[in-house]
Amino acid sequence: MKKHILLLLTLTLALSLQAADLRLWYNRPAENWNEALPLGNGRLAAMIYGVPAIEHLQLNEESVWAGGPNNNANPDALKAIPEIRKLIFEGKYKEAEDMANDKVMAKTNSGMPYQSVGDLYINFPGHLNYTDYTRDLDIKKAVASVSYMVNGVRYHRESFVSFIDQVMIVRFTADRPGSISCNIMLDPAQEKYDWSMSDNSIIMTGKTDAHEKNSGKVKYQTRIKALNEGGSLLAKNNIISVEKANTLTLYISIATNFKNYKELTEDEQAKCLAYMNKAFGRDYDKAKSEHIAFYQKQFNRVSLNLGETDAVSKPIDERIRDFAKVNDPQLAALYFQFGRYLLISSSQPGCQPANLQGKWCNQLLPAWDSKYTTNINAEMNYWPAEVTNLSELQDPFFQMVREVAETGKETAKIMYGARGWVLHHNTDIWRITGAVDRATSGMWSTGGAWMSNHLWERFRYTGDRKFLQAAYPIMKGAAQFFLDVMVEEPKHHWLVLTPATSPENVPVGHNSNITAGCTMDNQLIFDLFTNLKEAEAILNTDKAFGDTLQIALNKMAPMQIGRFGQLQEWLNDWDDPNDIHRHVSHLWGLFPGNQISPYRSPELFDAARTSLIHRGDPSTGWSMAWKICYWSRLLDGDHAYKLLQNQLDLVTAEQKKKGGTYANMFDAHPPFQIDGNFGCTAGITEMLMQSHDGFVFILPALPSVWKNGEIKGIIARGGFELSYSWENGALKKLTVLSKAGGNLRLRVVTPIKGKGLKAAKGENPNPIFAVQTIKKPLISEKAKLNPVNLKKSYLYDVVTLPGQTLVFESIK
Repeated sequence: MKKHILLLLTLTLALSLQAADLRLWYNRPAENWNEALPLGNGRLAAMIYGVPAIEHLQLNEESVWAGGPNNNANPDALKAIPEIRKLIFEGKYKEAEDMANDKVMAKTNSGMPYQSVGDLYINFPGHLNYTDYTRDLDIKKAVASVSYMVNGVRYHRESFVSFIDQVMIVRFTADRPGSISCNIMLDPAQEKYDWSMSDNSIIMTGKTDAHEKNSGKVKYQTRIKALNEGGSLLAKNNIISVEKANTLTLYISIATNFKNYKELTEDEQAKCLAYMNKAFGRDYDKAKSEHIAFYQKQFNRVSLNLGETDAVSKPIDERIRDFAKVNDPQLAALYFQFGRYLLISSSQPGCQPANLQGKWCNQLLPAWDSKYTTNINAEMNYWPAEVTNLSELQDPFFQMVREVAETGKETAKIMYGARGWVLHHNTDIWRITGAVDRATSGMWSTGGAWMSNHLWERFRYTGDRKFLQAAYPIMKGAAQFFLDVMVEEPKHHWLVLTPATSPENVPVGHNSNITAGCTMDNQLIFDLFTNLKEAEAILNTDKAFGDTLQIALNKMAPMQIGRFGQLQEWLNDWDDPNDIHRHVSHLWGLFPGNQISPYRSPELFDAARTSLIHRGDPSTGWSMAWKICYWSRLLDGDHAYKLLQNQLDLVTAEQKKKGGTYANMFDAHPPFQIDGNFGCTAGITEMLMQSHDGFVFILPALPSVWKNGEIKGIIARGGFELSYSWENGALKKLTVLSKAGGNLRLRVVTPIKGKGLKAAKGENPNPIFAVQTIKKPLISEKAKLNPVNLKKSYLYDVVTLPGQTLVFESIK
């Protein structure tokens, strides 16, 4: 009898872990942009509304930005910054802020906006009264579909943006011949455009708009061409009319004159025509299968199975609405994979990096210009890249780093009289690096340090010395800037960065946030200097510079624990427990940094936890995503899951201030910012695996609700590809592919067995896993610290060879 019960339980578990379709599906058309479904191939992007009577496709091309090549460094800053520092050290913060607004912020422009190309409408007469409607986005295939009935005829639409052909393809079919009749028209978003028609195509050419007195210089062309089987087709007066076709296939080609951030020398018309000629008339099924094959080569590297419940039978918008009230583990897995889908669809090698909205934007003046906000958002976009096995998708971000290192060199010289390069809190396709907006946000200058962290982490994940060698001069340039501009503060004589801000947060009771030595800046610069020293030792190339960095490190401020037991955000103990600001930047050293550890710095670990409790949970979408990562690093899976519930909370068109998730699974800041999607994908991974603290930790922050599951293909630092399953919250089986070789140190909460496994002793001999040595924190006499109670865990070492696969199992 017991054997039968055990067999039944095993079968039930196996069935519960069968993956549901990875589809976003709905039983009604989209009513607004935040309900439409996104498609993209890295360069092109589209939003599909799925309306039967008038289909609506909103179109983007990644280089359609206002303005043109420029740099916005303010030369007045050179003389003003020493005066601003003096005011800060005198405690005259508002005066310092006023001077920074007047003399440091850019006078020419604050960056250019990313913009929509336009909207394509396809009108189907007689399709107002439809039944049996569904629409979906299959993120296993990167294909969107619409299906419905009208007068006994089943209509079907299928759309994808081809990775191979570099056009968007939309196919209309019906189960009765001669049923497809429609009119196709293009509505341009830009103000400057011209129409023409050729070869049964609608052709729109134009130029982007001026913005902040920076004239628009991006020329673009859009071509729409239709291919009918049966029936008739007429192209006239900028409209394509189709009558009684059996099938209809639309091809949408878009191109610009953009070559790089300095040159607009491409022939946009020739490019647009070449894309169209390559794609038009190809066998549809072959074009679709090649598109899917390209996409799946990246997407299929990782799978996540958390089981499923009856909730999977409901449309996605209802599941998002109900997520906090029901057990729907499959929605969490789908949300994880949706982030990977969006990254694949918005950031391919050779393309621009994903901006504030990825590549999806329906406005000429989107929120925050849909630029690259570098005090969190641009970097958060790429948190999932390495760990979810999409390493090459970070290449566009690295190309942007190379380019802002070039433009930032000019800015560093003009504004600060410094060597190296600087990046303030925003950039755009033209790679501006000056300080923009108001000083409360714009007087943040550590973008170069944060971007350099991504360069170093690429090396830690891959062990690619050639990449590190190429990245080293960029990282060194970022460090040279800080070495030149940091000064001693008068009280402790610590080496600090000033003028500075802790991003966008003003200390409670203060009239300005301009200050010196913010904790986030200290952590970022410490990380840059420490990583550069490691890189110098690995490359054996620049010991004298490494010694210079060590001297600076010795003079820098330690982290401090304030009177409330919190990790101080500022050099002074200004924190307020009632401050619930969306930015929690001073915990950067917890995530994505690795300076705060329960094993190496328990006091700071507790102080970070206290700070996070003070900030609260509900916030903007991206902030909640970062908090998921924070709580995962704090090894509290249930609190991380609570944040996931807060994030997977439906936001409707009427809700203008509520963070969460729109019906199409886009992150709601609000409005839409894609960083929340990417941050949550990274956060879910952090719940299941961490590799930053000298070892690979399996299931470090597993929520109690995810008792059973399986993940395959994620990447740990050191180049270890991991696949494992768990039952009742305990690791069952772990398979490791060692891509680079070297010692693998594993931490698990369940004892395991396997060939070559032995108890770990001392420091990890694998240099990839070297941990940072931080200064001892200063702790306020008023602080009351809490004990750090950790679950029992087991630490193992195993020596691996490149290409070797190892299998470990739990000891029952």
